[in-house]
Amino acid sequence: MFELSVEEKSKVMEAYQELADSLSPSISKTNKELIWKAYNFALKAHGNERRKSGEPYILHPIAVAKIVTEEIGLGTKSVISALLHDVVEDTEYSLDDIENEFGEKIRIIIDGLTKIKGAFDSNSSLQSSTFRKLLITLSEDVRVILIKLADRLHNMRTLGALPRKKQIKISGETLYLYAPLAHRLGLYAIKSELENISLKYQEPEVYRDLNNRINHTEKISGHFLKKFIEPIKGKLDEQKISYDIFGRPKAIYSVWHKMKTKNIPFEQVYDILAVRIIFKPKPGIAEKTQCWYIYSLVTDLFKVKPDRIRDWVSNPKANGYEALHMTVMGPHGKWIEVQIRSERMDKIAERGFAAHWEYKTGESVEGELDKWIKKVSDLLQSKELSDIEFLEDFKLNLFESEIITFSPKGREVSLPNGATALDFAYEIHTQVGHKAIGAKVNHKLVPLSYKLIAGDQVEILTSDIQTPQYGWLDIVRTARAKSAIKSAFKDQRKKLIAKGQKDLEDNLKELNYRPNSSVFRKLFEEFDLQTKEELYLKLGREIVTLENLKKILKKRSKKKQVKFWGLELFSRRTEHVNEDTDSNSDDAFILREDQEDPDYRLAKCCAPIPGDDVIGYTNPDTSEDIIIHKSNCPIALKLISSQAESIIQAKWTAHKVMAHLVQIKADGIDRIGLANDLTSAISKQLDVNIRSMHIESRDGIFEAELDIYVHNTDDLANLILSISKLKGVESVKRVEKT
Repeated sequence: MFELSVEEKSKVMEAYQELADSLSPSISKTNKELIWKAYNFALKAHGNERRKSGEPYILHPIAVAKIVTEEIGLGTKSVISALLHDVVEDTEYSLDDIENEFGEKIRIIIDGLTKIKGAFDSNSSLQSSTFRKLLITLSEDVRVILIKLADRLHNMRTLGALPRKKQIKISGETLYLYAPLAHRLGLYAIKSELENISLKYQEPEVYRDLNNRINHTEKISGHFLKKFIEPIKGKLDEQKISYDIFGRPKAIYSVWHKMKTKNIPFEQVYDILAVRIIFKPKPGIAEKTQCWYIYSLVTDLFKVKPDRIRDWVSNPKANGYEALHMTVMGPHGKWIEVQIRSERMDKIAERGFAAHWEYKTGESVEGELDKWIKKVSDLLQSKELSDIEFLEDFKLNLFESEIITFSPKGREVSLPNGATALDFAYEIHTQVGHKAIGAKVNHKLVPLSYKLIAGDQVEILTSDIQTPQYGWLDIVRTARAKSAIKSAFKDQRKKLIAKGQKDLEDNLKELNYRPNSSVFRKLFEEFDLQTKEELYLKLGREIVTLENLKKILKKRSKKKQVKFWGLELFSRRTEHVNEDTDSNSDDAFILREDQEDPDYRLAKCCAPIPGDDVIGYTNPDTSEDIIIHKSNCPIALKLISSQAESIIQAKWTAHKVMAHLVQIKADGIDRIGLANDLTSAISKQLDVNIRSMHIESRDGIFEAELDIYVHNTDDLANLILSISKLKGVESVKRVEKT
């Protein structure tokens, strides 16, 4: 049945023997026999199947199983699952066959791996919708993701057999998701290798250049490192500490990433080489105490850089990483990083959460991941996030570095780097977030948008009359906060729609009208709307009123109904731009304010606000939202001239809920009380919110710059008119972004 040559059979058996040799000595004879059984089952199932390289396919699951046991440190069930991970997807065997031969637990793991395989491997492109499936399996058995990482690592090691186009796509996907996932699970060695291989295929010339430079640096630093390490060895030996000390070069990708993010040349990356001290802890003394003792021995010899001390023994990273890092001035005036770890800490650093199992007796694998899994579960249950939003938020909240903050009573709150005070409020409780009006950070009053840093103590200020604001979605960073805010809007929206519907029905009843298609068509024309829901919502928010309902209903309809009731009555976008068509044509793309999930976004380059003349740009190669530009925006003009077929007409409906930030400038003759008159005209008379105001007076002339939130161009026009009437003001104008 097998079409393997004698040489190939020998190679396969040799690969299996290497796997068997890598198994933990503690594995029982019975478990070794189960692994042998799984190997033969996989060998029979895959038959003469081959990889792109031409090698027998069975070599791949054997290699994955070896990574699982040797590099991640998993046990028998994981090795068996790794050997069988492609059987159900690629062969005629079913999950029932797996369960009959190897039991229910193996079936669950294989099922989890099978569910996600098609999404990740069949077309080498990450599908955000099926990424949820991978995470759902996390709560069932975390080994699914660990085996998947091993599978990806071996695929990356053998990427050379694939065409260049696939190499770039797979390496890009690996950098985007798999390497951060390995980092989040504490698998630093795997994370570094995934990043390095990805860079090798995405930027081959950069990779080769950096590899050569690092190797050269390592060679010429040999004498320097020896001179640095010798006195440290002497101190450790003197204190009878059992240790291992060695220099290690920084990973190629890490060097490249630091050069890119900090915009510095290779020569300015000071921690190319680092020294690692791994000690065997003395019994009866806390490991943390021993780390700091070794720290004191090193600092007796070399001057420490105070701002480069990283204490992850007192506060381990969210993925379990523990170590004490410091940077000291070594011989010849060179800074060098020193990492201090116990043997246990080192295993955790290399193998991540899997290494915890050796030290945490009586706890399940999931016990170490409870907090992380809870965050994943909360995110999965969110109905407000689209698949793309879900993937982005998951990556943001669970892959980025985290900071530890504190409540006034000392409760630790873990947040992603860049989180705000409002994120903190929602992390405490949803209702605290909904009612938040400000915060005190380290006893100092700050706005909700204030970005927190590690160690901040945060007190949230609340008000019973506060409700979630639309602008909050631009402030928060965490998926939990975004989901809670969107959920609040959804509930609020339902109530407003019900209120608007009741108001309309009551008014129609007074006039002896029934809510039929003719009535709605006239209301849609009057208020420039398209759906009943949109009408009810605007009525509920009092954006439109029914004061002239009788007059509206007596008007003759100008438009013909083109679709059956219940569907949108008028087209929402054009296929192309007709230069002879008026910009207010009925076939323009409608920019509505009250959509739950708007399919457009406002361009940051020109920052249009409702009422501006605008056009839309849609990329024909992607399914991204339409981007709305001002008609006179330089980028819009460039797009019109180069990609006219991708430009569509657009027009606004009434916008009176969302506030948009604009900047205005005013100048004139300075006088006493001018600043007070300005703020009064803006805040009190027009009820407009000021974000910032800067007034400078010189030689009797004043210049003012104001960042102000408005709903639309009508608000802006009223604001400019009001300011221009103030005594001494010579000119007022909107600052146009270009």
